[in-house]
Amino acid sequence: IVKSVRLFPVPHSCAPQLRKHSATSSQQHNNKTCVPKMDIMFLKTHKTGSSTFLNILFRFAEQHKLKFAFPNNQNDFYYPSSFQRTYVHSYRSGKCFNVICNHMRFNSAEVAKVLPRDTFYVTILRDPAELFESSFHYFSSITPLTWRIPGEDKMAEFLRNPNLYFSPDKINSFYLKNLIFFDLGGDNTLHPDDPRVEESIRLISGNFHLVMLMEHFEESLILFKDIFCWEMDDILFFKLNSRNKSAVSKLSLELRAKALQWNSVDWKLYKHFNRSFWEKVEAYGRERMERDVAELRRRNAEMAKICIDGPQSVAAGSIQDNAMQPWQPFGEKFIVGYNLNKNIDEANQKLCRKMLTQEIQYLKDLGANVWFINILRQVRYIINW
Repeated sequence: IVKSVRLFPVPHSCAPQLRKHSATSSQQHNNKTCVPKMDIMFLKTHKTGSSTFLNILFRFAEQHKLKFAFPNNQNDFYYPSSFQRTYVHSYRSGKCFNVICNHMRFNSAEVAKVLPRDTFYVTILRDPAELFESSFHYFSSITPLTWRIPGEDKMAEFLRNPNLYFSPDKINSFYLKNLIFFDLGGDNTLHPDDPRVEESIRLISGNFHLVMLMEHFEESLILFKDIFCWEMDDILFFKLNSRNKSAVSKLSLELRAKALQWNSVDWKLYKHFNRSFWEKVEAYGRERMERDVAELRRRNAEMAKICIDGPQSVAAGSIQDNAMQPWQPFGEKFIVGYNLNKNIDEANQKLCRKMLTQEIQYLKDLGANVWFINILRQVRYIINW
């Protein structure tokens, strides 16, 4: 006889109590105050600028001593498996966590059993054609379907006749079709007119309080700050985990159209949340948004002058501090990073280092057990791969 396991409810929150401050949201006009949101589910989607946002989230959570739900021994929740609460390190029924943010294939019912009931959910999308280009190249070394494509421009050849090369049952095939819909827990092989696609979009809309857009990252952060009642200081950022410009393939209009057609479910998803995103911007106020984005850019530029050695990012081989060294795709070294300024004033030293620390290294600093990833890193360093 198999006995059922009793599940205890997660407390409303175990976050430290913060003082209310003047609201920066629509409530501001009514002279009300708000309390910063501390319980956060961030669905980290692939190739969407999510590593940059993750650094913001790490800094805020570390500052306020929030409790992370981390995976066991690695930097994702056994992706591409559908998320299960048992994937969380030291999980037990009723234990309280404040933040979950590592890569996963979303499973709303299981996530809800890990976090407090009043948790706020956020994720980020990207134009599906640009995302396909990035994913195709970034994951090509671990996607065997791309290995047999002839010619120098494998992506263009693939898009000429995707069904000739694509097979949904092959290893890591999900990287090549409707990747965002897959990350969100959907079936990436569905036809866009399948009723299950519309139903999934409806459920996503109900689950997530904010769906950001990579193409409008700064506007997204302002909306995030508004909804979560954070301060401008909390959302300062440097762009992390980006490719060298020479490694980015510029899509022709023809290839863009083919990429959108091939990723038509992602395109339907993106168009839906693009509309809702701009509705939120309108509600926030266009002029107010422009002022706040300008302020964010000004503050980021100031921090760049303080923190970064040189005017821009540099190739991996030129990065001097291991904490600033980004994770590279297998067999490649096209992800750029930064060098820390050697003459930072004492007041900014800690913040600068935090803002420039890469994801894997920051996870380790926060106490995540990423021994498997660290072993991989050392092996690749030794064999220069």
